[in-house]
Amino acid sequence: MHLDVQDLRNFYYRSTLGRAAQAAIRTRVLEFWPESGCKGQTVAGFGFAVPLLRPYLADARRMIALMPGPQGVMPWPAGMPNVSVLTEETMWPVDTGRVDRLLVMHGLETSERPSRLLQECWRALGPGGRVLFIVPNRAGLWSRSDATPFGYGQPYTAGQLEAQLRRHDFFPEGHGSALYQPPSSRRFWLRAGPLFERVGRRMPTVLAGGVVLVEAVKRVQPRGKRIVKERETRPVRAPAGLAEPV
Repeated sequence: MHLDVQDLRNFYYRSTLGRAAQAAIRTRVLEFWPESGCKGQTVAGFGFAVPLLRPYLADARRMIALMPGPQGVMPWPAGMPNVSVLTEETMWPVDTGRVDRLLVMHGLETSERPSRLLQECWRALGPGGRVLFIVPNRAGLWSRSDATPFGYGQPYTAGQLEAQLRRHDFFPEGHGSALYQPPSSRRFWLRAGPLFERVGRRMPTVLAGGVVLVEAVKRVQPRGKRIVKERETRPVRAPAGLAEPV
């Protein structure tokens, strides 16, 4: 079940813990996709990905924020022409192969039809298009607390998410984690948040991040099939006179 857009907005833009989570995840996203890497491309987000899209707003050729109907929609970005749109979860108002980069946050884990959603992601991406999924980590603390949006829906491990992506013709190319700090609004934990992020990334086996990030590429080659090259056949020409009837 998707969360309400008002609850998501209040968490990310009006709470101290939400702003800290936004900064931590955005830092990791920019390591996957630097701002210059999306220049002149069509960038889209599904779910509630707008906190992560702002760095690409200035240089992207086209930007669209897709928000599912059960969640609701809000205008974004503030003070600028709106690029957000309310859409059916598995029928986006996007031409096939139009998107170059796709960010999905609070979309996959709360979907009632994750397989259909992944098919729609694949359809919207162009050949070689890249998608970055941000989902709650099954082993992290954030998925065990309903005080944040990451405590709702189906959490994943990196292996589970990568296996599901392969089944839907995506090729995972990289993964990472974020949100190593506890999901607490207490001042001590918030001030220590940047330290937790640095230590957690160096010792991922000790601290489990609250979210898993998996980057994948759209695979266009038919899966499990051999590609047979046909040799060019040249017609056999009979010498002049032999093909004429007697």
